[in-house]
Amino acid sequence: MNYQETLDYLFDALPMFQRVGAAAFKKDLGNTLALCAHLGNPERKFKSIHVAGTNGKGSTSHSLAAIFQAAGYKTGLYTSPHLKSFTERIRIDGQEIGEDAVVQFVAENKMILDELQPSFFEMTVGMAFWHFVREKVDIAIVEVGMGGKYDSTNVLLPELCVITNIGWDHVQFLGNMLEEIAGEKAGIIKAGIPVVISQTQAETTEVFVEKAKGMNAPILFADQKIRVEKIASADNQAIFSVEKENEKTELNFGLLGDYQRFNLPGILEAVDQMKALGWEIGEESLKVGLAEVTSLTGLKGRWQILGKKPLVIADTGHNEPGIQEILAQLKKYSYKQLWMVLGMVQDKDIAKILRLLPKEARYVFCQAELPRALPAALLAEKAAVSGLSGEIIPNVNAALNFARKNAGSNDLIFVGGSTFVVAEIDDL
Repeated sequence: MNYQETLDYLFDALPMFQRVGAAAFKKDLGNTLALCAHLGNPERKFKSIHVAGTNGKGSTSHSLAAIFQAAGYKTGLYTSPHLKSFTERIRIDGQEIGEDAVVQFVAENKMILDELQPSFFEMTVGMAFWHFVREKVDIAIVEVGMGGKYDSTNVLLPELCVITNIGWDHVQFLGNMLEEIAGEKAGIIKAGIPVVISQTQAETTEVFVEKAKGMNAPILFADQKIRVEKIASADNQAIFSVEKENEKTELNFGLLGDYQRFNLPGILEAVDQMKALGWEIGEESLKVGLAEVTSLTGLKGRWQILGKKPLVIADTGHNEPGIQEILAQLKKYSYKQLWMVLGMVQDKDIAKILRLLPKEARYVFCQAELPRALPAALLAEKAAVSGLSGEIIPNVNAALNFARKNAGSNDLIFVGGSTFVVAEIDDL
C-alpha cells in the first residue's frame, strides 16, 4: 500500500473516536498490551513524561517537548487529535513522522492489526512507541487521549506524571462529577513515580492525594509552589510574572491564551522534578523552549491570530471551562462587533456552553466534515433556545469567509467551538 492507501486502511478499517465517538471507546488496555508485546514492548524502551488532564494537556505536552529540545535532548512528542495531517500526532524534535515510516509500520504489522482489530487510537499509540524506539529518542512527552486509567498510553512507566486540571468533558465515558473524572485521570499515577498537579481544585485534591498515597508516589501541587500571572502580550508573546520561593522573574511564552496561567505552574514544576532526577535543563533552555514553543513543536490552534482588520482569532477550546476562558479573554479586546464562527460535535452537553455565549454577537454556524459533527442547522436550532441567532453556512471556510467579508475592520471574529472546526481552517 502507498501512503494514501495506508491512511485509508487506518481511518476506514479501524474505529476512530475522533470521527465516530463512542463506538471507538472501550475501558480495556488488552489490545494495546497485545500490540506492544508484538512490537517487542517499545513502551519499556524509552524515557517519558505522561501528561493527562481535561484542558491544557496539549499545551503542556508541547511546552515540555520544546524545553527538552532546547536543552539538546532528542525529544519525541505524541499528541492527539491531529489538526491537518495524521503525521502531526507523532513528532521527534518537531519533525512529523515520515509518510514512509507510517507505511512501513502498517506493512510490517498488518497481520496483527487485522487479527487484533485495535481502535485507531490503540494502533497510533503502538506506532508512536515503535517510532520513538527506532529513532532512539532521549525522552518522549506522551499526551493521554482521553481519561487516563484506560487510555492506551497508560501502558507507559514514565519518569514523571503530570495532570493539568479536571473539568466536565466526555462525561458519558468518565463520569458526571469532577471527583469521578479525577479518578479516571488519576489512573496514570504509578507506584513510586512523582506526579505534578498543575491546578489545585477543591473537588479533586483528595482524589489525587489518596491515589498518590496508595501508590507511594510523591505528589506536588504546582500552583501552591509557583505563582503565575499574565502581565502583558506583545509580538506574539505572552509575558508572565513567575514567583517561586519568594523570587520573582518574568518569562515570555509563545502561547497567548490567558488560560496558560493554569498550565505554566505545572510545566515549571515538571521541569524542576526532571532536573531533580538528573536531567540537565538550564535556565536559557527553559526560556527558549517556552518562548519558541510553536516553532519548535509545530503547535497550532491555541489562541492563534489569523488576521488583523478584522482581527481573527482561532482557539480549540471546546468544553465548558475552555469556553469560559475564551469568553473572558475576548472581553479584554476592544472591537465594534463580535462575530462567532461556531461548530460543535454532537456527543457533548452543548446546552450549558450555548447559555454562556454572548447574545449580542453575530453567529455563523458551521460544521466540521466528520460523522461526530453536529449539523450546522441543528446547532443553530439549539442556539436559538439560548437567544443566539445568525447564518447557517455548513462549510467551515465558507463560514469564515462570510464573516470576513461582512465584518468591519474594527470587528473581531472568533473561530472555534470544536478542535475539528479549527482543524479545517485553510490558513491555520
